[in-house]
Amino acid sequence: MIDTPEFSHIVKLSEIGSTPRTGKLSASEEELRKLAQRFDLPKITTLDAAYTLLAGANRIGFSGRLESDLQQRCSITGESFQIRLREKFDIAFVPLAEIEGADEEIELTEEGCDMIEYDNGQLDLGEAIAQTLYLALAPFPRGPNADVVARERLKSEEEAGPFGVLAALKDKLP
Repeated sequence: MIDTPEFSHIVKLSEIGSTPRTGKLSASEEELRKLAQRFDLPKITTLDAAYTLLAGANRIGFSGRLESDLQQRCSITGESFQIRLREKFDIAFVPLAEIEGADEEIELTEEGCDMIEYDNGQLDLGEAIAQTLYLALAPFPRGPNADVVARERLKSEEEAGPFGVLAALKDKLP
C-alpha cells in the first residue's frame, strides 16, 4: 500500500485542456506539520505556489514559483533559524514508462532531472511542489552564529589535514 503524500493535490489530465491553466496551491497547517516532519525541519510556517500547467504532445509542463517560510537547523550549532525560500520551478510531467534494464544504473541528464513520471491519467502537483521545496533547501545550512561557533570549536584546515595529525604528534614528543 502506497501512502498518500502529505501535500497531495491531484489534477486529472482530462481537466487540463489545450490552453494554459494557472492556479495556486497553499499548504494547510496539518500539511505543513507533516512536511516538516518528513523533511526533518523544526517548522514550516508557509508553503505557497503559483503555477501554470500546459499540455504538450508527450508531456505536461508545470512551471511557476514557490515561496516558503520555514526553519532549518544549523549544521554547525544545531540551532534553529528562520529562512524564506523563493524558488522558480520548471517541471515536465511525463507518462510512466517501463524502463528496460531498470536494475542497471541510469545516468540522468540535466533535462532529465526536472521530470516527474505520472500514471493513471493524473498528476500530483502538491508532491511536485514538496519535492521542489526539499531540493531548494541548503544541504548544510549555516545559521547566524555558525561562523563564531566554528572559529571557537572547529579545527582549521591545517590542524585537520593529514599533516596536522603528524604535527600534533611531533609536539608531544620529548
